[in-house]
Amino acid sequence: MLLVDTHTHLDMAEYEGDLPEVLERARAQGVGYLLVVGTDLASSGKVLGLVQTYQGLYASIGVHPHGASAVTEADWGELKGLVRSPGVVAVGETGLDYHYQFSPRETQQALFRRHIEMALEAHLPLIIHNREATPDCLGILREYRSRSPRGVFHCFSGSKETARECLEMGFYLSFAGPVTFPNAHHLREVVKSVPVERLLLETDCPYLSPQPQRGKRNEPAHLRYLLPVLSQLYNLTGEDIARITTFNAFQLFGMGTNHQEGKIAYTIRNSLYLNITGRCPNTCNFCPRLERPYVKGHYLGLKQEPTLEEVLTAIGNNIERYDEVVFCGYGEPTERLDVLKGVAKVLKEKGSKKIRLNTNGQGDLINKRSVCPELAGLVDSVFISLNSPTEEGYRELCSPGFGDRAYPALLAFTRQARDFIPEVTLSVVDVPELDVEACRQIARELGVKFRVRRYNDLG
Repeated sequence: MLLVDTHTHLDMAEYEGDLPEVLERARAQGVGYLLVVGTDLASSGKVLGLVQTYQGLYASIGVHPHGASAVTEADWGELKGLVRSPGVVAVGETGLDYHYQFSPRETQQALFRRHIEMALEAHLPLIIHNREATPDCLGILREYRSRSPRGVFHCFSGSKETARECLEMGFYLSFAGPVTFPNAHHLREVVKSVPVERLLLETDCPYLSPQPQRGKRNEPAHLRYLLPVLSQLYNLTGEDIARITTFNAFQLFGMGTNHQEGKIAYTIRNSLYLNITGRCPNTCNFCPRLERPYVKGHYLGLKQEPTLEEVLTAIGNNIERYDEVVFCGYGEPTERLDVLKGVAKVLKEKGSKKIRLNTNGQGDLINKRSVCPELAGLVDSVFISLNSPTEEGYRELCSPGFGDRAYPALLAFTRQARDFIPEVTLSVVDVPELDVEACRQIARELGVKFRVRRYNDLG
């Protein structure tokens, strides 16, 4: 399990006596990468020294809003020079803090704008501090919306509405120890509203120790205490949370490496998913298949379609430990019906508890024959993507390669599936303006189950 602590202050005096031991404990807990965040010119210089000394550390250069009034033009010139240094992956900690107002609001706002400009010029993400200043903080960011600044709101503590606007502007949200506090019910509800694909983890050490260490100096090794809480909120495993948030950090900050081999078999929760093709006759406008072949931190881009033997090798042994095996990658599984059936047959022989097929329901058109009878005894459950209550809406949303034949074929597949597969479910993605109730009524009329999938939440 690999974790990334995206906000630390390891340059502070609290670590002068035992920083090597702190880093050793972090690595022992899987924290392989740490972002050390500058708070003024002197701090930023010290952060760069740490990055050059210790492996796995990256730097962010900036001035905390508390110190905005102390920044001279000479200071700013030096700071801009540091941004191009090796190991610098972000600009900040910057933003607004109206709680203490150690610097006047107007001065904070002016310096925040300068940080944004610096980040845009350097093509780096921002690390944003926002405390009791949400209207002004978001207002300033809106001024730059056409230039698409990116970054993270660190140690987020705002409302669901604020979170929604931050996400709409393309920012990530990061959470720290407070999410573990017993009375942080409101904060945990906010976390649940944030797609896991836009979630980052941090300690903000030496501050904000999580509940089991509350009152003590915080350190990166304590990042692990966030995993059980977030796992429960997202209905994912701790390993899922670690993998996804690490991938998110790599994507935003460019640390680590994103050069991955496409996965044939991948795990989410306690289910094993099989990615056997990238082909699909649909081009759904909500599907990022062609632009971003990632699901829950797994890279699914395939250089070539795997053979039956390669799929079985990727699955490995101990198949009975999974709750279910799901044919669901970044393509339509029935494009490779023979491989699907061959793998399912072997899995059944090995004692797989449940085999599920996620499909667009166009298998008959793809294979030019009725395929449901061939799935009998091999597939226990099928999820069929309905996605619209009308043929016209389906064409507009899914751009089916089979044109007018696609939607009727989907419904016919659903009817036939009832006779050969024990569990049949129609599903929809809750895209804006979709008439979900009309879709639910179609499922009722067909006598099958119904499920609504969250928009932009794959896996």
